[in-house]
Amino acid sequence: MFNLNDKLEKNTAKQLSPITLAFIGDAVYTLFVREKIVFEKDLKGSELNKKTSAVVKATAQAKFVDKIMPYLTEEEIEIFKRARNSKKNTRAKSASVVEYNKSTGFEALVGYLYAIGEIDRLNYLLNLGETDESNR
Repeated sequence: MFNLNDKLEKNTAKQLSPITLAFIGDAVYTLFVREKIVFEKDLKGSELNKKTSAVVKATAQAKFVDKIMPYLTEEEIEIFKRARNSKKNTRAKSASVVEYNKSTGFEALVGYLYAIGEIDRLNYLLNLGETDESNR
């Protein structure tokens, strides 16, 4: 049986495809942003979606990762770069290739930290790179 507390060993997580890590990271980051917005203010569904979308879109993630890059460890930069440089089967709808690649790297980093159970580190980075997008 699987439960949300199950985590992977670092070596196992590093062996996952960067796209798989980004798949997990996208969900984790979206949940983080949604919870943050909901816990700050009670809004209608359409406003929740609008605010969330503004923060989790590829262009916003690319800017976000630029802010936190100086604080990443060598290992975290390695995870980011591996995903950023990986071949992707999808294209960004409203972002440049560079922004989309950065956002994939960011999501993979989030997925990696989540998968290995580094929740304190993940919270630190996500709050460090916080933008004003969610306050609009």
